[in-house]
Amino acid sequence: MPKKIDHEARKERILQTALKVFAREGYRDSNLSLIASECNISRPTIYQYFKDKEDIYYYAVKLVTARMFNRYATYAWSSEQPFLKRLTVICTDIMQEAHDHEGELTSLVDVMLQMKREGTDFNAIILRRTAKLSILFKRLLNQGMKEGQIIACDANKVADHLMLLLEASCFQVAFFDTYSIQTSKELVTCYLEGLQA
Repeated sequence: MPKKIDHEARKERILQTALKVFAREGYRDSNLSLIASECNISRPTIYQYFKDKEDIYYYAVKLVTARMFNRYATYAWSSEQPFLKRLTVICTDIMQEAHDHEGELTSLVDVMLQMKREGTDFNAIILRRTAKLSILFKRLLNQGMKEGQIIACDANKVADHLMLLLEASCFQVAFFDTYSIQTSKELVTCYLEGLQA
């Protein structure tokens, strides 16, 4: 009887291995043969899941952002907590996730920087993949203002500020050994407390 293959598990294993290879060898010097070898599968098997290295990177960004958004959207609209508390919980959880997955985050950022040096800019892709989170922030802010929990403010600008704080926190996790997750969490909490009605 043929062995059943969990294709999603295999795809994720290829992804994790690829990120390690990219970080170790550099994106330019990595290839699908090396990734396949380290996964103990054939190169044609990788082509069943990914067409090239860039496709692996896109999948990584898509997977991480989709999981993140689904979890936070579910929490945001099922919670009974005040809207600023919901925003605080989401932002601090994103920071904690970045901290807890420092190695993977560093690999993703390394790949992004290497590809940028080679002429591929992923800014538009990252913005597109995180747009839902920004919209979620705006909706929570607008609902909080509507219910009198949040002072009148420009929800678009506040959402942009939150996204910038989160982005800065993620890059600090990836690059700085002196990064303090507690300080970053306090900063976003203090910022949001300033919006309390």
